[in-house]
Parts: sequence; C-alpha cells; structure tokens
Amino acid sequence: MSNQMITKVEGQELILERAFNAPRELVFKAFSEAEHLKHWWGPRGWTLTVCNVDFRPGGIWHYCMKCIDQNQGDYYGYESWGKAVYGEIVEAEKIVYVDYFSDADGNETAGMPSSQITMTFVEHEGKTKLVSRARYESAEALKTVMEMGMEQGISETWDRLEEHLQATQ
Repeated sequence: MSNQMITKVEGQELILERAFNAPRELVFKAFSEAEHLKHWWGPRGWTLTVCNVDFRPGGIWHYCMKCIDQNQGDYYGYESWGKAVYGEIVEAEKIVYVDYFSDADGNETAGMPSSQITMTFVEHEGKTKLVSRARYESAEALKTVMEMGMEQGISETWDRLEEHLQATQ
C-alpha cells in the first residue's frame, strides 16, 4: 500500500483510500481536534482562518479556508466556508458526518452538493489506512464536485496531513 491516494467513483459515491505512516489514534485525532486540523486542512496555499469543532454526535465543525498563495491567481484572498454535522463517532475507528458548503454563519449554501461521509481508520502493517466514502444525492452532484477539483484538493490536503503527522510524532 503506497502513500498515494486511490480514487474510485461508484455511481453517486466517491471512495478515497490512503495509508498514513502514523498510529491510528493519531490520525483519528488529526480529524477530530481543531488544534490538529488548523495545521493541515485544505489544499496547498490555503489556511484555516476559522476552525470551530464540536466533536460529538450532533456536533458541528464549522470552518473557513482562505487562499494565501498569490500564485493561485483569482483564488488569492478567496474564502471557502464549510460545515460538517457529525452523526456517528467510534473512537479511533470511524467518523460519519454530513459535509456541506456553507456561509460564515453556518447556513448551508443552496444549490451546492452535500455528501454523507463515512471515514474509517484501519491499522495496517504499522500504518493507518484511511478510507473515505462520500455519498452524494446523485451521480450528477458528485460530477459537479469532481469538476470543481475535489480530487486534487483532497489529495493535496492528505499530503499536508501526512506532513503534519510526521512533524507531530
């Protein structure tokens, strides 16, 4: 299992897998604590300017990614707000949430696709295999986010996660 992200599209579901060279508990914490998320969430050249995490079933993670890389042209200075509503949480094993595009007040952005995401954390040969299954309301909704650059964005985000995990251990 390499450290490259594996991407599969099955109908209205986007499945992403990657191995991280870190203990499962640490990878899980990186997804569940604001102090970790602030260091790696978002593609290269973006930073979290807001990161409010209420990590419990029914809790909300509300965040703002801002482009700080002048080389990204029109995106420089752009803010992208997101919101996750946690459903099921199994410590160090699984996080289930609904992911939304939102505004600064946490209102879901009309017309933008949301997804039900199940992330599983699996110990594998001293590493952690992360599997993310994002289910959209339709294949067309999934196509919309793929055309927005979702795959590249997550790949860069997970590269940053790997770097954060290595710096943290």
